[in-house]
Amino acid sequence: MPASVPIYMDNHATTRVDPRVVEAMFPYFTEQYGNAGSIGHAFGEAAREAVEQSRTVIASAIGAEPEEIVFTSGATESNNLAIRGVAERPKRRGDHLVSVQTEHKAVLDPLARLARRGYDVTLLEVEPHGSSRAGWLDRQRVADVLRDDTALVSVMLANNEIGVLQPIAEIAAICRERGVTFHCDATQAVGKLPVDVRTLGVDLMSFTAHKMYGPKGIGALYVRRTRPAVRLEAQITGGGQQDGLRSGTLNVAGIVGFAAALQLCTLELPAEIERLAKLRDRLWQLLRSRIDGAELCGPNLTGQAATGGPLRLPGNLDVAFGNVDGEALLLAMGNLAVSSGAACSSTDPSPSHVLLALGLTEDLARSTLRFGLGRFNTIAEVEAAAETVAAAVARLRELR
Repeated sequence: MPASVPIYMDNHATTRVDPRVVEAMFPYFTEQYGNAGSIGHAFGEAAREAVEQSRTVIASAIGAEPEEIVFTSGATESNNLAIRGVAERPKRRGDHLVSVQTEHKAVLDPLARLARRGYDVTLLEVEPHGSSRAGWLDRQRVADVLRDDTALVSVMLANNEIGVLQPIAEIAAICRERGVTFHCDATQAVGKLPVDVRTLGVDLMSFTAHKMYGPKGIGALYVRRTRPAVRLEAQITGGGQQDGLRSGTLNVAGIVGFAAALQLCTLELPAEIERLAKLRDRLWQLLRSRIDGAELCGPNLTGQAATGGPLRLPGNLDVAFGNVDGEALLLAMGNLAVSSGAACSSTDPSPSHVLLALGLTEDLARSTLRFGLGRFNTIAEVEAAAETVAAAVARLRELR
C-alpha cells in the first residue's frame, strides 16, 4: 500500500533531532544559560566549560585537537570561512583556486564570487553517468591542474545528491606534496562514515550538526594547527572570539547538542552503516522491479574504492525515472518526503547541476528523486515508499 502517513526520506537535507540530543541541550536553555564569554560568575563559567567539553568531544570524534575546531552557524559558513579565508589572505600563494563541477553550491557560489573579483577558478570534471564510478573524481585530474600559484583545492567527501565518496586522502597527499592548502566539505559524511582528519590529510574540513540528528544553526570548521599551521582571513569580526577566526557569542546549547549528536553517531556507526545500506538496497530493488526505465544516478551501490571502502554513502539513493517531471512527482506523492535535488537549490528552477555535470539530459535530470535514508527509517517505510513512488510514476506517465 502507498504511504498513508507521512514518511520522511530527505535526510540529506536535514535530520530529525534525536530526543537524546534534545535532552542534553535543554538545561542550556533554561538553567545554565550564561554567555561563554562572560568571566567572573558561575553562569558564564558553566557555559564556557560546556563549550570546551563539547569541543573536546567533537575534536576527538574526527581525530583533531580541540583548538583546531572553530564553531560556525553551519556548513555554509564553514565553507565560506575556509575558501574565502584562504583566498583573501594578503600573503597567499596565488589566485588560482581548484574545485569540482559537482560540489555543493555552498562551495561553488563563494568560488564564483571570487572569480568575479579576478581569481582564476578551475572546476574539474568527474566520471560520467553510466560509469560504475559516476561522479567520482580521479586524483590525476587534480594533479594535472595544480600550478605554482594554486592557493586552494576544495573537494567534498560525500556528494549531497548522488552520494559518491571521493578519494580525499589521495587528493590531499597530492596537494601536500605541491604545497597547496586542501579543504574538504565533509557535511554529508561526518556522523555517517568514519572520518579522521589526520588519516585524510586535510588542512580544512567543514561539517554541521543538523545532518547528524543534531540542531540546526551550529557547524564547525576544522583548521589544522600543526606545523605549518593554516592561516585564514576572518570573515566575521567583532569581539575576537575563537582566536579571532569567528567572532560572535557562542551558541552554547547548539554546541552541546552538536557534541551529543556526533557522540551518538560515533557509538552507533558500524551497525547503522550496515542497516542503512540494506534499506537503501531494498528500496532500489523495489523501485527497479516496479518502474520501467528506472535508472540509478551515481556510482554502483556495491562499488568499492581502491582502498576497499564503499563508493557511495550507505543511506543515499538517487534515481531517474524518465518520462515524468520530478517536481510533479513530488506533488503527486503527498505523504512521502524526498527531494528532486539539493534542498539548498530548491528556489532554482533549473535541473540539478550535479546531474548535468554527469552528462544527463535536462529532461532526464528533471525526472530524478533523491532518497536520503536515516536513523528513524524502517523497512516498512521503505516498502510503502516504493509503492507510493511506483503509483505516482504510473499516474503521471498515463497523463503524458
